[in-house]
Amino acid sequence: MNPASGADGASRSGAYAPADAGPADGPDPALSWSAPMAPGGTPGAGRPVVSFGEPEGYDEGARPRPLGRRGRSRAVAAAACLVLGTGLIGGAVTGSWLAGDSDGPGARSGFAAAQDLWHSIPVDQLFPPTLQGEGAGPGGADRTWTRIAVAPDSGCEDAFDALLRKVLAPVGCERLLRATYTDATQSHVTTVGLLFTEADAAAMTSLARRFDKERLDRRTDLMPLPYAAQDTAAAGFGAAQRATWTVSVLTDAPVVVYAVSGWADGRTVDTPQPAEDAMRSGATTAPAQAGLGHEAQGLADRVERGLRKKAGTVTEQPS
Repeated sequence: MNPASGADGASRSGAYAPADAGPADGPDPALSWSAPMAPGGTPGAGRPVVSFGEPEGYDEGARPRPLGRRGRSRAVAAAACLVLGTGLIGGAVTGSWLAGDSDGPGARSGFAAAQDLWHSIPVDQLFPPTLQGEGAGPGGADRTWTRIAVAPDSGCEDAFDALLRKVLAPVGCERLLRATYTDATQSHVTTVGLLFTEADAAAMTSLARRFDKERLDRRTDLMPLPYAAQDTAAAGFGAAQRATWTVSVLTDAPVVVYAVSGWADGRTVDTPQPAEDAMRSGATTAPAQAGLGHEAQGLADRVERGLRKKAGTVTEQPS
């Protein structure tokens, strides 16, 4: 798809588009409890027929008497337990689907649907022109972010530093979508990225586990690069201006979500800090004091939520 009109691409509202639009000696089946019945409910040939005699007991005069009533009571109780148990099991299964169990059919459908979102959903829905961050700032303050640039959809060759590109290589790169936002005061700039991978759920889970186990999201040599656009507040937002960042590897969609923040005045940052650390109460670093950790995390969270919502909407549409 052609890049958006204008220097910053902020007016672009079309959808992203690709560059090129039984064994012979086994048991006798007739002896199975599930052997077929003949029409009319008659047992099939060779199927064993088992009848149960009515049990007997003795009364106070030592005379035999049937125990049919007591047997029927027990049968009714057993049947009630069976029905109750079946209902509980069925309810538990249904509940797991409604709760979004990652092993349920809904989760599998959502993963498949998310693979095509990069070219089937308009850019304004993936990266809204304005995003509200209720309670997203330091101390629970509200935030408002305005999109100032949208990058043309691309591959990943020049979009990441070499080491991060190597870490992400196992899941591949189908498409990379990026947009840059600024806060209401235009003091801060944040690039949010959606890397649509070529991986299946197992590969995404493996990468997510590696990020978690090795804490790759905390390494300054694995920070994502920002997207700077000329004639915008992010014109001077380069690699040296990165202050805080966050990276999230999704396991229910073939997507890596990231965000990286810095100052709009182009100042360099000697010691970048993961958003998680910059958001901690009592943090005294410059990025933390400026709220840049909240900027990166808040925007990444809201773009991720929008992506998940769109994936769910797609799965609910009739085929």
